[in-house]
Amino acid sequence: MNTRPNSIGFITAVTIMLLGVMFYDVMGAIIKHLSQHYSSQQLSFFRNIFGLIPTLFILFISQKWIQAGRPMVIRQWKLAIARGGLGALAQISFYLALSHLEFATATTILFAGPFFVTALSIPLLNHHIGALRWLAVFIGFIGVVLVIQPGSESFTWYAILPLCAAFGYASISVTSRLFDDTVPTALINLYHNAGSLAGALILVLSIGGFVQISAFNDWIWLVTLGIAGGLGAYCLISAYRLAEPSSLSPFEYFGIPFSFLLGWIFFSEAPFDRLIPGAFLIIGGGLLITWHEHFK
Repeated sequence: MNTRPNSIGFITAVTIMLLGVMFYDVMGAIIKHLSQHYSSQQLSFFRNIFGLIPTLFILFISQKWIQAGRPMVIRQWKLAIARGGLGALAQISFYLALSHLEFATATTILFAGPFFVTALSIPLLNHHIGALRWLAVFIGFIGVVLVIQPGSESFTWYAILPLCAAFGYASISVTSRLFDDTVPTALINLYHNAGSLAGALILVLSIGGFVQISAFNDWIWLVTLGIAGGLGAYCLISAYRLAEPSSLSPFEYFGIPFSFLLGWIFFSEAPFDRLIPGAFLIIGGGLLITWHEHFK
């Protein structure tokens, strides 16, 4: 029986992707909780500060990095830092949206990212995107429009922010394939984290909005926020380096029901009227890409 090439590697990539999506959903729920008291730029700053904890730990135990002589400089360092700065802007856009939208709604709009991944794979990775993939992108886009509901009384401009964040995160995901194969993923993640930290610090200093943290529980939440975000970023970078982004990205949609569950449990949210049928179209578009790539 003829098997698909790199099937084991693809399954590994999907597993890592799902872990990353779960970490990011947990991170988003913590941000939603803390956004009542702290600004988006301040939360981005602490997410990247404490995100260094898992980032450095994974780097220091990375056998690939150790065997290479523990290098700290990479050839594409400018790209690595730029990705971090873009990550800071995406973070703040999404965090601000979480403070004004239902958790599941903001997260669902963010899942427009896989369609941006598909589109960006053309100019950045020279991938060929067939008609069926574009149909899936169009279906998913209609789903995003239905969730955002432009022109309706319930529409808010904050709904555009997760879309901006989705484009930023998609750009980061696609460009992870541009690094040399010899560069350890943990080192790429460190550069990304450092760039995001620098970007967040610049925004905090220029925009302001820094509130003193006095509650001990908030420090626990902030540390957990950073660890979840750091692990999520590492998982997604690892996954996208193992498989083609346009093939892997639809599996991010598993985060939609998980985010809905978190919003229902922790924030008593159940925005069925806003998410249906748009969320089904978003998921359907992603599954169509998956079927076309792996199950046809």
